[in-house]
Amino acid sequence: MGNLTTIKETSQHKQQVFSHANGLSLEEINNTVSLPKNAGFWKKLAAYSGPGALVAVGYMDPGNWVTSIQGGAQFGYTLLSVILLSSLIAMLLQSMCAKLGIVTGMDLAQATRQATSKPVAIVLWILTELAIMATDIAEVIGGAVALQLLFKIPLLVGVLITTLDVLLLLLLAKVGFRKIEAIVATLIATIFIVFLYEVILSTPSIGPMLKGFIPSPEIATNNGMLLIALGIVGATVMPHNLYLHSSIVQTRQYERSYEGKKEAVRFATIDSNIQLSVAFVINCLLLVLGAAMFFGTTSDLGRFTDLYNALADNAIVGAIASPVLSTLFAVALLASGQNSTITGTLSGQIVMEGFIRMKMPGWVRRIITRLLAVIPVIICVIIYGGRENAVEQLLLYTQVFLSVQLPFAIIPLTIFTSDKKRMGEFANPAWVKYLSWIIAIVLSLLNVFLIYGTFTGLA
Repeated sequence: MGNLTTIKETSQHKQQVFSHANGLSLEEINNTVSLPKNAGFWKKLAAYSGPGALVAVGYMDPGNWVTSIQGGAQFGYTLLSVILLSSLIAMLLQSMCAKLGIVTGMDLAQATRQATSKPVAIVLWILTELAIMATDIAEVIGGAVALQLLFKIPLLVGVLITTLDVLLLLLLAKVGFRKIEAIVATLIATIFIVFLYEVILSTPSIGPMLKGFIPSPEIATNNGMLLIALGIVGATVMPHNLYLHSSIVQTRQYERSYEGKKEAVRFATIDSNIQLSVAFVINCLLLVLGAAMFFGTTSDLGRFTDLYNALADNAIVGAIASPVLSTLFAVALLASGQNSTITGTLSGQIVMEGFIRMKMPGWVRRIITRLLAVIPVIICVIIYGGRENAVEQLLLYTQVFLSVQLPFAIIPLTIFTSDKKRMGEFANPAWVKYLSWIIAIVLSLLNVFLIYGTFTGLA
């Protein structure tokens, strides 16, 4: 027993050294959310819940929507199995992120910076910043298109309005991180309710839907189906989410001892899995909506406007078509864009402070992040005269770039969480270590194939 205690204390000391050498992640909110003492399971879970919601946002952002709905419209319920597999992978990776942050007191960016030279860290920072910018572009486009659909606001004006999102985040930052989590959870609930209502109206076929969760060999043999399947997988696990989660789990005031960390890892993992399950259901609803309403009628749903118009077209979706369905879709799109804005700007701050150890006022950081995302969209709108097909084509390229960046986050995460010197008793067991390496390699290869298929017209 004494030896075990000594091992735990030595491991804890090493983790503290790692943490102190790099400073606190998101210092202004680190260790600020109080936890109840001597409380029961459910009260503790409620206190730990929140970071999972911010992470789940990245799994249901506007960049995923068209792919999921079009997958249902083209191939029915077959690709539900791909969503299930992607969600299970996400749960494993995000649990590893939470464990890294809680145990070492460092986020993934800080841990990577410590393990590499300064030039390598700068390159990784630039790549990660570009990935965050690519994600933000998707949110800008989604928000601007939603404003156009709801209020007939010109696309260029809508893009400019989205820059005001940063002011919203600055106001939220003043009222506490717990409030940010609550607002994000409310927006997620809005998206869930909208799509659940629309799916219920569409009366999907239960038997084929359940069968869709069983992997089909056709996915590997049909080029068009394979490309959309790869798009679903590639757009599900977002690199910035891995940096985000490893940081925001440290907002809780858990005891920085072995037992305290053990409890924090447990509840953070449960929180993450619950919220990712909600994201899984929403993504399934998107695909089921595409299958139930559009399979066999139209597959030309490559843009948000196509989806919006189709939901009000009796010739496509039958008697249930109505302007209400279209309006609810646009509301959900706007909610998704607002959610992703919050997580994207937080991720930008995390990687800047972690990789290059540069700090700047939060409002400056958030304005820069949003302006870098808005400029390419504005240029595209000006050049192509506000044509939505040109603007939404940017979504395709942002998803491709995110696919390129993903291995640079997954591989270090796997290395760090499998390292006994760094993680001590919390290091990945053998099965998690090998499974995560398989996931990292397979995802990297699939993303290469996705990029090839995107630019060569494989489908």
